[in-house]
Amino acid sequence: MRIAFVVAATLLAAGTLGATQLPPAEPQGPPREVALIGQPRPLPPPTPQHADASVIHGVTVKDPYRWLENPDDPTVQRWIKAQNAYTEAELAAMPQGKSLTARVQQLAVTSTTRSGPMLAGGMLFYMQQTPPQPQPVLIAQAWPDGAAKTLVDPNADHGSTAITGYWPSPRGRYLAYGTAEGGSELTTIHVLDVATGKTLGDTLPWAGGGTTPQGVAWDADESGVSYVRFAPPATGQPVEQFNATLVHHTLGQSASADAVVFGKNYSKVAEYALVNAPGTAQAAVLAYDGDGGPAEVFLRHGNTFQRVLGRAANVRTAAWVSGRLYAASFQDAPRGQIVAIGTDGKPVPVLAQRDGAIQQIAPLGNGFLVVRSWGPDWWVEQYDAKARFVRKLPLPAQDIGVGEIASESGQNKALISYSGWTTPERWVEYDGKLGTLKTVFEVRPAGDYSKVTVQRIDGTSKDGTKIPVTVLSMAGTTPNGTRPTILYSYGGFDIPIKPGFIGANLAWLERGGVLAYANIRGGNENGQVWHAQGQQLHKQNVFDDFHAAALALFDTHWTDRAHLGILGGSNGGLLMGTQIVQHPADYRAVMAKVGIHDMLRHETAFANGPYNVSEYGTISDPAQFKATLAYSPLQNVQPQTAYPAVLMTTGANDPRVAPWQSRKFTAALQNATSSTQPILLLTRMNAGHGIGAPFGQRVGDTAIGLTFFAQELGLGTTP
Repeated sequence: MRIAFVVAATLLAAGTLGATQLPPAEPQGPPREVALIGQPRPLPPPTPQHADASVIHGVTVKDPYRWLENPDDPTVQRWIKAQNAYTEAELAAMPQGKSLTARVQQLAVTSTTRSGPMLAGGMLFYMQQTPPQPQPVLIAQAWPDGAAKTLVDPNADHGSTAITGYWPSPRGRYLAYGTAEGGSELTTIHVLDVATGKTLGDTLPWAGGGTTPQGVAWDADESGVSYVRFAPPATGQPVEQFNATLVHHTLGQSASADAVVFGKNYSKVAEYALVNAPGTAQAAVLAYDGDGGPAEVFLRHGNTFQRVLGRAANVRTAAWVSGRLYAASFQDAPRGQIVAIGTDGKPVPVLAQRDGAIQQIAPLGNGFLVVRSWGPDWWVEQYDAKARFVRKLPLPAQDIGVGEIASESGQNKALISYSGWTTPERWVEYDGKLGTLKTVFEVRPAGDYSKVTVQRIDGTSKDGTKIPVTVLSMAGTTPNGTRPTILYSYGGFDIPIKPGFIGANLAWLERGGVLAYANIRGGNENGQVWHAQGQQLHKQNVFDDFHAAALALFDTHWTDRAHLGILGGSNGGLLMGTQIVQHPADYRAVMAKVGIHDMLRHETAFANGPYNVSEYGTISDPAQFKATLAYSPLQNVQPQTAYPAVLMTTGANDPRVAPWQSRKFTAALQNATSSTQPILLLTRMNAGHGIGAPFGQRVGDTAIGLTFFAQELGLGTTP
């Protein structure tokens, strides 16, 4: 699933704090009285409890809200509608909503943005969005000085259609691209002629998305493609998002004739990352058995695939360099080493482990580039054809995260994208001969970020591990023990927390608030040991690390328990759930986006759950069941407990985390809490996990999240 693809992104850094802009609340019945506060106040809609239960390894686990799992049940539909109305009314009554929304909208309308640069055959392909355009469009231009040409504009339906990926043919003649509807991520691939802009008749449905990533590899003569596909469903039946394979399609033929070329009976939860060589037809497959574990590596020879590295090599990323596949192997090298695989399929050591964890490899001239990280610090190194160190690239030394690199073997210039906490997306052209950088594109922000200060503190987890925490505030905002503060992290699936532009979240800092980001285990910013220590039986380390980050904010007097809010999404939503049930008194407000909260049912009652076994472990193992039951948020809700204010959001079309996860956890908290703080759930009916969300929804997300936190944490009303 690459559950983290959502995030990857860092939700807070990307400026997607909350849910969506809300329509007017539907009329409710008369408010019920809350005697505890002596004021008339509406209570959440009631949720009955049923007698469902499961027996697992001899343990009876009650499941009184299992009935909420069925979205087609009219009773569940009414419950969702009532919860939305309740949440909308609560949010609408928050007084800072109007002013924060106005400022967020103002900050969100930057100059044109670009992302995803890719070179092939002398053509540069990328996504471009001009706010408030709903979706980015797909652009091509001859590199470096050609005129930009729009190839695909998905905005005709007001943003419901999103481009999910794109793959140029070796000489740049054709471009395959994927689209998905309504946040579902289920992809259909199309093909167009780059020179004419004409879309060909080839339409390839069921092409991955959601549980397994999309992928395309072109034939050498550009006559066809191999692509990831689920088995076509029977007429009138939904696609079953398991047993993905690679199939081959010849341009001009019907997709019904496409035949499997790799992956038949490979794994029910197979995920394939196709590694293409820019400007050539070389291709490799990183084949994963589920999500979170290492890949097997296969090289393509014609329409056959040769296995060259097994899972013991612990490969996480790879790239083609001068005709050989360079793979980052973490076997006996927790920060990563590079091995090369030639046409004979034999691995040869290229670069031994060095300081910094390998995040990315890219070709350059006759050598290559390596992107590394350590905690919140990211940098890029250049090596020559003999893997001798040339130089560290002259990028900013701190507070940036490196994005995509567009480059080709034999070419001495590369296009590198990066951004930072206060730096919007920027592209620089790197000259490998001269060692110089030239800015070729940068986003002009709509606000002044020059007065944002960045500081670092450390937390200490239960086992003594140091947890880096980055703290952002406006100049002059000093620790006074009560600063309204939002703490964010993720903690899983090999996904790092890296610096990214805070965007419209500047509105929070301008009013005296503080933002904090924790590099907790489960990610890979410190290499594979850092990741492994947050997996399976070690998952509790992740939750302890985050709590240690919160305590560090208290110890350094940035904030206190009455003014700390926490935020996470997807796997980070699980993180939020654990903090709610394990440390309810240490947080004033919690926002959990598209989160997993019933870990026992996630594996068994939703398509994506089995894909996550390599990360979370399986409850079929007694030891893992015991560990999972101990932290699973839903099963650890306690009656008559003063829980903090909570805002949960979900999307009805989410293929990665079941929407019922948030429904069940919301119901349990609403029925259990003894505090007067609101427990809110917002369900977006034409949305999914957040990937491909239109611009207006993302802006609304930020506004609602900041409004919720401002209300609960006591944020100032003026900049």
